[in-house]
Amino acid sequence: MKDRKVRRNIYVLLTFMLLIMVTFFISVNTGHIRLAPNEVLTTLFGGGTDKQHTILFDFRLPRIVLSILVGAALAVSGAVMQGITRNALADPGILGINAGAGLMVLIYVAYFPAALGGHLLMLPLLAWLGAAITATIIYMLAYKCGEGVAPTRMLMVGIAIAAGIGAFTIVITLVLSPDEYQFVATWMAGSIWGKNWFYVLALLPFVLVLLPFVFVKASVINLLNLDDALANSLGVAVEKERRLLLFAAVGLAGTAVSVSGGIGFVGLIAPHLVRRLIGPKHQFLLPTVAVVGGFLVLLADTVGRSIIQPAEVPAGIVVAVLGAPYFLYLLARSKK
Repeated sequence: MKDRKVRRNIYVLLTFMLLIMVTFFISVNTGHIRLAPNEVLTTLFGGGTDKQHTILFDFRLPRIVLSILVGAALAVSGAVMQGITRNALADPGILGINAGAGLMVLIYVAYFPAALGGHLLMLPLLAWLGAAITATIIYMLAYKCGEGVAPTRMLMVGIAIAAGIGAFTIVITLVLSPDEYQFVATWMAGSIWGKNWFYVLALLPFVLVLLPFVFVKASVINLLNLDDALANSLGVAVEKERRLLLFAAVGLAGTAVSVSGGIGFVGLIAPHLVRRLIGPKHQFLLPTVAVVGGFLVLLADTVGRSIIQPAEVPAGIVVAVLGAPYFLYLLARSKK
């Protein structure tokens, strides 16, 4: 029985990896200039014309890689938050974490244009800082002596904080030039705006460090998903582990927002979908969630670039079309 379940988990993981590969070939052929699959393969292995090389390596591949990294980061962040808060509705977008990260990046980009040039590493760092400050405020406001942090209270506080940050963001946009406002509006809608390898290199170190850390902590998240007293009795330093994992989840969400804007609901949809397919054990759930999240954002970005060419629909809007109704469904089912 156990071997059968392991095989099923592997099949699910491989299926979504295959879907990423299929979507990859569709995505590289989506745009004003078409690249046939054989041209893509030829160019990937050193052939092709200079034009094909430029289109593939300078424009489309960075965007595809960023979409996958952003999706994986947001999805795993959501899975961790749901695990450590025991709240099925926890998500970095809904809780206001993405909004806090986005506000910090927006201020830097709007008032320090060098952010778009030689200081790209500042974007993930500032996004992480903004997300961490927001998470700290939410935790402090949701905490109640003797009761801790109730899931519903944390959700409501997060929604209120997100609304406040959204209002402050609008105030900032009033002083922007038309070109800056157009960029900010597109960014806030959840567009993969970092479209070259510099942004990939800015995001990659954070993902490569934080994702393995979270995967190693999978068994701890399983215990934190239980009652705190039970986890303590099993030798888990509950508050310490919860803070470390929250720090990692906030870091993943914040740095992803720095190059993708306000893409919401990925951290909500992906973990729930994977739990339905393979169950709640985080040893299997977290790697699969990362793959599913990468697939969702890549698919959303590909669909957004293809449905109304030559214009684009931001990936965040495509995800929201599916995510908002699903959130309402989960909220209706929640008993806390």
